[in-house]
Amino acid sequence: MIRFLLNSVEQLIEDLDPNTTVLDYLRLHLRRTGTKEGCASGDCGACTVVLAEAREDQLRYSAINACITPIGNLHGKQLITVEDLKQGAVLHPVQQAMVDCHGSQCGFCTPGFVMSMFAYRKTHAAPDRESLLEALGGNLCRCTGYRPIVDAGMQMYEADTGDSFDASADAVLNTLKSIDSNTDEVFLSGNHKSYFAPRSLAHLASALLENPEARLVAGATDLALEMTQGLEEIDTLLYPGLVPELQTVRDTGTALEIGAAVTYSQFSSQLCAEYPEMAELIERLGSLQIRNQGTLGGNIGNASPIGDMAPALIAIGADLVLRRGDAVRVVAVEDYFVSYLVTVLQVGEFIERIIVPKARAGEIFKVYKVSKRWEDDISAVCGAFRLRVVDGKVAGVAIAFGGMAEIPKRAHHCEQAMLGQAWAESSITPAMAALAQDFTPISDFRASADYRMQVAGNLLQRLFLETQPGAATVRVRLYA
Repeated sequence: MIRFLLNSVEQLIEDLDPNTTVLDYLRLHLRRTGTKEGCASGDCGACTVVLAEAREDQLRYSAINACITPIGNLHGKQLITVEDLKQGAVLHPVQQAMVDCHGSQCGFCTPGFVMSMFAYRKTHAAPDRESLLEALGGNLCRCTGYRPIVDAGMQMYEADTGDSFDASADAVLNTLKSIDSNTDEVFLSGNHKSYFAPRSLAHLASALLENPEARLVAGATDLALEMTQGLEEIDTLLYPGLVPELQTVRDTGTALEIGAAVTYSQFSSQLCAEYPEMAELIERLGSLQIRNQGTLGGNIGNASPIGDMAPALIAIGADLVLRRGDAVRVVAVEDYFVSYLVTVLQVGEFIERIIVPKARAGEIFKVYKVSKRWEDDISAVCGAFRLRVVDGKVAGVAIAFGGMAEIPKRAHHCEQAMLGQAWAESSITPAMAALAQDFTPISDFRASADYRMQVAGNLLQRLFLETQPGAATVRVRLYA
């Protein structure tokens, strides 16, 4: 069974199709219709709910998209919906601020905004406009123009009293710990489908060997779309999020080892401290709700040619630790991809962790994403560059692109055209021309082949311009 708290009431579920999303469970099974379905893909935020998890002896609140979260992923957590916010006969400060600031018109998107604001209030002692905008970036509204909603987000702090969630925090924390300690097997079945959440690395490895057809589901930000939009039914789901080794980030001194099930929100501060250029890329790859669920292992594991993190990891020379049963091997990220959606993974093998080498002194790292929208959009082209210049010449270079081939891929011919050459404008032109030997991009609705090729060359030129003495890095919005 799976066990979780719905506000303060414990839920036990044994017989339910594991393909059921949290949104459908709320609306169809519990008739809690405050949580809305807008897009069924985690884009609009109308389905936003809040999870509280026991971490380091306190509750950690995060906003997530209910429409792409499998019901099994709730095990051991507290689920809070808009129906839970009212404080007796009084509105929650978040709700009252929305009323006072006229932040709702048609009202369809309002519950999602309220829940994102609630999560923000629980995780920030005081409002900051920029971080508030980031927190609301995954919620769309067609009516208000957003200004009154942002005003409400700032004003909700004026009621500085606590709420019922503060009062019950200790009790909730103890209950979640009890659920975690008293549940040996996390298992759900229904409609001839199964869901497993192993609690150890060995158990996960053996479960995958015994069920080679199973699909690994971590944040489900990609896999869930097969269910919600592709209307596919997945027979067996394996959730790695309860395996401690997959939930940790370890600093070895020379590298960061990121567990495959660690979310972006959990690992980004450490990664970006080492590679500041990663911050914008991670901020743009999805909304806060997506980053609260999406994992680095999932981004690499799904083998998409336009996954944002792959080019960056390839350029900095990251490795993957792969496990099959008791056997472990290390594969470079650039060698993981074979062809479109095909990888080197063997049957029953999975990504255990990602080894990211620390930044090397004297090297330059840049990563650029070009997309139709600035935020929360898929890349047309993503280019990552690692460069070492000694005495005015290119002594080392690694260049990788996403969106230029059927896999994320190194630009070896371009690199060879640069190695040993002066880091000068005269050397950039032949390097740009060499990209045609590395890639034969396709045309699709995101960009034409010619556009992609030209953009790839332009990003190389941008790298050169930004590395010139006295040049300032300018935040330029690149659109496809």
